[in-house]
Amino acid sequence: MDTKGYTIILASGSPRRQSFFEDMEIPFIKKVIPIEENFPKGLSGVEIAKHIALKKAEPFYEKLNLKDIVVTADTIVWHNNKCIGKPKDVYDAEKILTELSGSTHQVITGVGFLQKGSWECIYSISDVTFKSLLIEDIKAYTKTGSPLDKAGAYGIQDSFGTLNITNIKGSYTNIIGLPVPLVYEKIKEIINKSKTI
Repeated sequence: MDTKGYTIILASGSPRRQSFFEDMEIPFIKKVIPIEENFPKGLSGVEIAKHIALKKAEPFYEKLNLKDIVVTADTIVWHNNKCIGKPKDVYDAEKILTELSGSTHQVITGVGFLQKGSWECIYSISDVTFKSLLIEDIKAYTKTGSPLDKAGAYGIQDSFGTLNITNIKGSYTNIIGLPVPLVYEKIKEIINKSKTI
């Protein structure tokens, strides 16, 4: 993508999101300013993902040049009216996967676009259904360490996801952590819109 002089700043340490930006052939700079990923009580689903995406953008407010676009993202799992983020440890990962076993949950990603004087946030929702999981399979997977940096304690791209997810509805890349087609079109729209003003 021709960014027409704009600097795209990806405010995410996720190697999966970085890989997606490389796949989209969007030149970018990675810059992460750590924040506490918490949210007020009373928020649910999409509101939580959008709130945390905004929190990730806030440290950049005073640092932006006119042609900077900061992209932030947050992915949560929403199940039984409860937000499930990244597990605290192996035991928490086992508990989360036991909860998700044999049921359908939502994966929600909020993606924010911060420019000097403007903020916009889009989101994507995907439904994911797990078959009934065997405790020995859960334990074997959590011991690999792979679930520990992932919302919902699993990666759909891992062999565990391949073997145990029976149905998905919505964006596959969203479940990995970024709704790629939506993000690509939004960045293109921002650049082209700014060009015509």
